[in-house]
Amino acid sequence: MPYLFAHFKEKWTPDGEQVYFALSRDGLRWETLNGGAPVLTCTTGDGGCRDIEIVRLRTGGFVLLATDLCIVRHMDAEGRVDWRQLNHAGSRFLSCWRSDDLLSFSDQTLLFFGREDFGCLWAPEVFFDESSGQYLIHWSATVRESDFEHMAIWCCTTEDFCTFSPPKLFFSQNESILDSHLVKHDGVYHLFFKHGDRPAMNMHAVSDALFGPYRIDKGFSNSMAALDAPGAYEAPTTFVLPDGRWCLLLDFFGCEKEKMGYVPFLSPRAGDADFTMAKAAFSFPYGFKHGRVLEITPEEYARLKAHDTAR
Repeated sequence: MPYLFAHFKEKWTPDGEQVYFALSRDGLRWETLNGGAPVLTCTTGDGGCRDIEIVRLRTGGFVLLATDLCIVRHMDAEGRVDWRQLNHAGSRFLSCWRSDDLLSFSDQTLLFFGREDFGCLWAPEVFFDESSGQYLIHWSATVRESDFEHMAIWCCTTEDFCTFSPPKLFFSQNESILDSHLVKHDGVYHLFFKHGDRPAMNMHAVSDALFGPYRIDKGFSNSMAALDAPGAYEAPTTFVLPDGRWCLLLDFFGCEKEKMGYVPFLSPRAGDADFTMAKAAFSFPYGFKHGRVLEITPEEYARLKAHDTAR
């Protein structure tokens, strides 16, 4: 079972905050496409993108979404970033591309969901709701009514990524939260997210219904709290390996840029959130940043490899 990884890279230049692709036959050993250069470069908005999401449409083809934000363009001369200012007046759009074959892509467009009072729209992800036949887009955002201080998870629905329902609150906590990842296994909805403070770490919640209520998994919280510098991990995403093990990827940040990137954790099966760090089992050519792993067909894998070889 091959996989495609859509992600960005950590660099001091804007070419890192673009869309990169990597391939794997087994979900463990990864190789870059396009010689490690971006497969998509932002031409509008903030000039860069982060938090890459890729989804296969039920009607065929693919959609890529990303945060319309280029952090290095907002750094001062010493490389510092005013995150509070970006929370207040960061991007209010999501970048979007479409593709029929993962080889050619539409022009970049910016999606606006009709609320002028968002301070930012970050870390989009898509969940297909089989019961309604609609795609749920969820993202991290601040709003004016809380003085852009309290980040929570907001959402809207769409059938075609052309028209969208009005945004509504999906999930919130007493502290700011961000980077939501939502999957369903054996009838249970699993919501992973980053808790911003008190405590600053990743959390996992479960529900029997898409819109909750969600119950915090205390066992997962305890395992995350036991990590060295638990607040230095974010951007949870999961996928299932061919042997049935569940892989959780957490993006490690807050150190030298060349040491940032995803750290893998494994559990025995999908839906079992008893994860153990498993760095030795994986091989990454460099530090992949906030993205999404997509299962692809052997034919798609071969087509991507052939196209890459022909370049």
